[in-house]
Amino acid sequence: MNTSDSIVIIPTYNERENIENIIRAVLGLEHGFHILVVEDNSPDGTAEIVKRLQRDEFPDRLFMLQRAGKQGLGTAYIAGFRWALEHDYEYIFEMDADFSHNPADLPRLYAACHDEGADVSIGSRYVSGVNVVNWPMGRVLMSYFASKYVRFITGLPIHDTTAGFVCYRRRVLQTIPLDRIRFKGYAFQIEMKFTAHKYGFRIQEVPVIFINRELGTSKMNSSIFGEAVFGVIRLKWDSLWKKYEKNNL
Repeated sequence: MNTSDSIVIIPTYNERENIENIIRAVLGLEHGFHILVVEDNSPDGTAEIVKRLQRDEFPDRLFMLQRAGKQGLGTAYIAGFRWALEHDYEYIFEMDADFSHNPADLPRLYAACHDEGADVSIGSRYVSGVNVVNWPMGRVLMSYFASKYVRFITGLPIHDTTAGFVCYRRRVLQTIPLDRIRFKGYAFQIEMKFTAHKYGFRIQEVPVIFINRELGTSKMNSSIFGEAVFGVIRLKWDSLWKKYEKNNL
């Protein structure tokens, strides 16, 4: 039996500089979150740090899935979602390892679902202006207008469509056919939100400040961004022929 209703999924690849600090920051919060690290065989020793913390300090709150290699952000989260559902968590979070998402905002995302009735809560950079720190202006504009583009193409009523700081209620992930989610990069984030919206789940944006990583190397590249830009057209087209019916959960 879990001692927490909430688990934070953190995918990692070469996050040695950040992983111990982010784990301590999340597990130090009053709510009592658990963490699942989805580790893609980092050559820098990230997994060894997680194992040490598991063994010596957090055996009942820190867990890890180790995969054979780097397989993409989307597949990491899908693996994490399945693990969380199997272990009966009610609130399942996505979060980066590099402190671009502030752990102190986790209780606010939790409250949006637990107390305010949302099925999905999103830590949004753009719902109250542009709240991004230490990004080059070109990247800010690219991200901001990409979300505008996604809203225009899909009709998705969300300001930050590519946000990776998200809380899902269990019933959302039980309803979405996870084996049919096709995208692996930033388009994965769009596809999950779009699909949740099409199923009629209530989505709430919570304003947060996004801070660019100080340690480690960003995993963002032009191919990932291109998948997001061009994938949404296919996403919208395919949705025209699909039926979205909720299970009675």
